[in-house]
Amino acid sequence: MAQASLQFVLVSAGGLLVGLVVGWPVAWLHHHLDDAPIKIAITLLTPFAAYLLAEAFDVSGVLAVMAAGLFLSRQSSRFFSSNTRLQANAVWNVFVFLLNGFVFLLIGLQLRHILTALGGRAPLSLLWDALLICLAVIVVRMVWVVPAAFPSRLLARFLGRREAPPSWRNVLIVAWTGMRGGVSLAAALALPLTITGGGAFPERDLVIFLTFCVILATLVGQGLSLGPLIHLLHLQEDGSREREHAQAHLAAAHAALARLDELATEEWVPEEELTHLRSVCEEKIQDFTVRLDGAGAADERDEVRPEARRRLRQEVLHAERAAVIRLRDQGHIDDEVLRQVERELDLEEQRLQVDL
Repeated sequence: MAQASLQFVLVSAGGLLVGLVVGWPVAWLHHHLDDAPIKIAITLLTPFAAYLLAEAFDVSGVLAVMAAGLFLSRQSSRFFSSNTRLQANAVWNVFVFLLNGFVFLLIGLQLRHILTALGGRAPLSLLWDALLICLAVIVVRMVWVVPAAFPSRLLARFLGRREAPPSWRNVLIVAWTGMRGGVSLAAALALPLTITGGGAFPERDLVIFLTFCVILATLVGQGLSLGPLIHLLHLQEDGSREREHAQAHLAAAHAALARLDELATEEWVPEEELTHLRSVCEEKIQDFTVRLDGAGAADERDEVRPEARRRLRQEVLHAERAAVIRLRDQGHIDDEVLRQVERELDLEEQRLQVDL
């Protein structure tokens, strides 16, 4: 038992160390590259590099990938340009969607074989085992989350952070949202077919079957019940994300205004553009200060104002896009110029969705 525990610690710690060892030079490489396709290709290849290197040292490849991913994700804001970040997010959104679909496609292809391999077992026995496992997964999460939510206040107070006590309703929702999906299924499918000596891995088909049952029960059962449960508990958004969003924009606007004041004496700075940018920053500061202080004090006209501003700007963007398309149709510009201008208008529309 002691040897097994030591081996577990070494494999886990070794995997984390390998992930950090891979992540550091990759981050250095990202800092010295300025080509979006190459950077995106590196992000796709990095998990394979971390996993294979960890396997070569007989440590956890999964933990190595996780450590490298967390390290690079933390540093990505410093070495990704806006253009690279937009393209990388689009690529990874599609990639994650395809991977999730591929994992469930694998279980669909193997399900018939698994059911055939489990044909010697009584169906009621299988259903009973699946029910017990599903209940155990749900109950263990609740037993862990509910008591752990309240001691976290003591830790936050020790770290000097003042946080409001969590409501038992919020804790219950967090405990209930323990849906399993592609990660659990991938872990089950990663079990080897054979063990040392060439024998079949014991009960591999049963493990995959039970994992599929847990995913089905949590995604369908808990997932469909989440909406009614939120309604039953009368839960509402606490506005913390909106406050943090306003706080971040407010800090950014103050920093931008301070930088404009520093550059005001430079000869190369256009006076008209400087005045315009100052007015934009001051408007942002005023807008997000009101949001941070609380929108409840605003009258009805102020509450409608952001929606009206969004609609007005969207109408302007639609008109601009239509005019550019007409120029392309009339032969005044080619498709490449059209795509370039469309991208600029698309980015402006995305900024509009975030800012308002």
